[in-house]
Amino acid sequence: MNKDRFTMPVAVHLILVRGTEILLLRRYNTGYEDGNYSVPAGHLDGDEEVVAGAIREAKEECGIDLTASELRVVGVMHRRSVDERIDFFLAASSWSGEIINCEPEKCDELRWVDINHLPENVIPYVRQGIVNYKNEQWFDSFGWDKSSAVAHCLTTIS
Repeated sequence: MNKDRFTMPVAVHLILVRGTEILLLRRYNTGYEDGNYSVPAGHLDGDEEVVAGAIREAKEECGIDLTASELRVVGVMHRRSVDERIDFFLAASSWSGEIINCEPEKCDELRWVDINHLPENVIPYVRQGIVNYKNEQWFDSFGWDKSSAVAHCLTTIS
């Protein structure tokens, strides 16, 4: 029997840090979460390593250059929305170049915000990824019934 193997989209999310602030972008004219804030992010292109994808997205969205040594993976999220996804969260506190809005057709605002005082309209799973980064929580799931997952884990362990 020939059964197709399950696959899911993979995205990278870049937390750019300046002291206690992080950079947020307000989505515009994309058809997904328009008017809400996210961090610079995008899907892997295929045959692309996670760090390379984050470096590419930083250049495409913010006009900055990053090196692999300036990035660190700070979180992974298994997310359910319309479909299942894997999101990698990476952080950087140094880069080369000035941050600019390179995609004004998709983003109408770049904004530095205190990580402890995020605006209300941050995309919920992105907010959770930022909170996880702040709390040094490396893995999370989002959009799943956590009570059943936790109950399953607890019964399996005991």
